[in-house]
Amino acid sequence: MQVRLPDKSLLELPDGASGLVAARSIGPRLAEQAVGVRVDGDLRDLRLPLADGQQIEILTTKNGDDADALTVLRHSAAHLLAEAVRRLYPGVKVAIGPAIANGFYYDFDFPEPIAEEDLAPIEAEIGRELSEGRSWERSEVSREEARQRFVNEDEPYKVELVDEAEGTISLYTQGEFTDLCRGPHLIDSKPIKALKLTGLAGAYWRGDSANKQLTRIYGTAFFSQKDLDAHLERLEEAKRRDHRRLGIQLDLFHFDEHSPGSAFWHPKGMTIFNQLEALRLRENARRGYSEVKTPLIYDKALWVTSGHWEKFRENMFLIPISEEHIYGIKPMNCPGHMLLFGSKLRSYRDLPLRYAEGAPLHRNELAGALHGLTRVRYVTQDDAHIFCSKEQIAAELDGCFEYLRYIYGLFGIEPRAELSTRPENKLGSDDEWDFTEGELRAALDRHSISYALSAGEGSFYGPKIDLHITDVLGRSWQMGTIQLDAQMPARFGLTYVGADNSEHPVFVIHRALLGSFERFIGILLEHTGGDLPLWLAPVQVRVLPVGEGHVEAARSIVDGLRDAGFRVELDDRSESVGKRIRDAELEKVPRLIVYGDKESPEDLAVREHGGAQSHKSLHELVIELTPLVSPPGF
Repeated sequence: MQVRLPDKSLLELPDGASGLVAARSIGPRLAEQAVGVRVDGDLRDLRLPLADGQQIEILTTKNGDDADALTVLRHSAAHLLAEAVRRLYPGVKVAIGPAIANGFYYDFDFPEPIAEEDLAPIEAEIGRELSEGRSWERSEVSREEARQRFVNEDEPYKVELVDEAEGTISLYTQGEFTDLCRGPHLIDSKPIKALKLTGLAGAYWRGDSANKQLTRIYGTAFFSQKDLDAHLERLEEAKRRDHRRLGIQLDLFHFDEHSPGSAFWHPKGMTIFNQLEALRLRENARRGYSEVKTPLIYDKALWVTSGHWEKFRENMFLIPISEEHIYGIKPMNCPGHMLLFGSKLRSYRDLPLRYAEGAPLHRNELAGALHGLTRVRYVTQDDAHIFCSKEQIAAELDGCFEYLRYIYGLFGIEPRAELSTRPENKLGSDDEWDFTEGELRAALDRHSISYALSAGEGSFYGPKIDLHITDVLGRSWQMGTIQLDAQMPARFGLTYVGADNSEHPVFVIHRALLGSFERFIGILLEHTGGDLPLWLAPVQVRVLPVGEGHVEAARSIVDGLRDAGFRVELDDRSESVGKRIRDAELEKVPRLIVYGDKESPEDLAVREHGGAQSHKSLHELVIELTPLVSPPGF
């Protein structure tokens, strides 16, 4: 048989040869460095047979930044972790241990709880395994043989997985540990040059809170110590930028156990929130949106009509008034906007009709999934629904893309797109989904936006484009969404009267560009490290009088800047000048004016946060800062 290499050349191999045989036929050094193989774009184990005509790419230890190569390395590291834990903790039950973004984890059912300090001896035991050396052997067995093996080993989680497995049952063995696993795995442990266990967490078996909570041990592994050191430095930087820490440091918000997943916004945090809301209102007005307000609570009948009762009920907060009457707090605005549109007969002259609402929404997220501002139960979206005819869809999608490019451009971030197509629990016919998916694809192509395909991950009522960004630490975040929907308006019986005096179906574009204010602010704080642009900064200028004799003059500077439209604070505390300057730096105030004997309104000492010092008049400072107090373009 022949396989095709990345350079398009053909490699002749014996029928059924494995990826490892292919590597050896190219060269012994390549085989020594090989960790996996991509076959027609899919990651495969080196031990598996190849087929005639396939395109292959051998992944090696030199592919240190290749996600697939690291997946093989980290999956194997997870199995070393399981072997070490079983040796150190007799009676422990093992569950699952996959590679994940930036590392791996393994879930265990320990006889007794373990703590963070127990990670060091576990890591040392893995180090002993690596010094001894390990190799992975793959075998295929019958379902009955696999089940009996794990029954004999008293591994109930593995027995459950065997009972649910489909197709070939494969086992991987290294050292004293055999695991039920599809792979892929390393040939041996030599490529694992650097490994670190990074933390503990609780995790319900199969992600279901009705099941037992297991202990999840996280770790990471690399092909070199240098790469691990760089990764750990990024983790430290991420801790420094953690928006939850910055929220306290900058006095923006906090969370309280009396209302989990709901932020308490402090005055300074509310300033950021209100600036984004002002931006939303101004830009919506420029683009022909009508601001509306709809109720927070609706009866069950509405949610049945919208489809949320069947598809989304477990994520809603329900209010049982009686056995006959159940109400739900809205998790999204769309059903209310459907009622708005349907409140009277609509003509083609009314379309497109763009409703926008920045309403509070509530979603019953699992307690274990909550994470600061980025995963909350109280959500405020920059939400809108565009009701349009079939012929207007393309133009309205174009308007959404132009809008998102402006919004994201304000923050110097470039969005990426992911197109999510029909899920298994979809509403409507395949023909309808063919049309709506085609419209979104065409819009992405018109705007030359590359996108990844996420098959089966669309909303139950329509396909969607999810917008992602990469922050300064290289982390990917999902932000806004643009969705095209023919199902929900049909369920509500929404139509419009066309020029032919007949009723026609209406389409709805759901769109939220920032996604939610809470999540966006959390991500923005981490992206900027809290160094917000001046137009978003809660305090734009702080004036610091050197002594009591300078307070009155400093207050007049504050008044002058406030009159010019700036957010200004006077810091006349009795603390030393040095401490007050340090506090302003920690609070990331963009401009600090120190006012003493040598200063006057014509000669102010101005310090930029983390930057230069200069002298300028109050008038010059106002001229310098005025263009910065509004988003670019205003």
